Amino acid sequence: MVSRMYYSEEQGEVENRRNITELEDMAFLVAQELIERFTKDTSVFKDELDIMKFICKAFWTTVFKKQIDNLKTKHQDIYVLQDNKFRLLTQLSAGKEYLEYARKYLTFTHGLIRGGLSNLGIKSILTVEVSSINAR
Repeated sequence: MVSRMYYSEEQGEVENRRNITELEDMAFLVAQELIERFTKDTSVFKDELDIMKFICKAFWTTVFKKQIDNLKTKHQDIYVLQDNKFRLLTQLSAGKEYLEYARKYLTFTHGLIRGGLSNLGIKSILTVEVSSINAR
């Protein structure tokens, strides 16, 4: 799906950006639906940290079959989620030349997290960083 949505020789840069937005919006809506299902029998979260723990454990585990490896708080309202063996990237070859390509595969995940947080009442600004690819 990602490779279809991204830049090809026939598409211009404007079309490429539109496709990126469409992919992230699609993931946003998917996450909102998933959160509705996951939280229908869950008690109310007491704060943002509880919501982030829910995203890292229940949500991430359901979507990616593993928990987030590390959740850090830098400052109030700033959270860092770290997945050292992210399933969507383990199929890519290791090497610095693939880092930019890897970011494209994170567009859908970016939308998933934003959509999930949005449905739980948190407005968010996300950034994605890929420092290395750990190939299988």
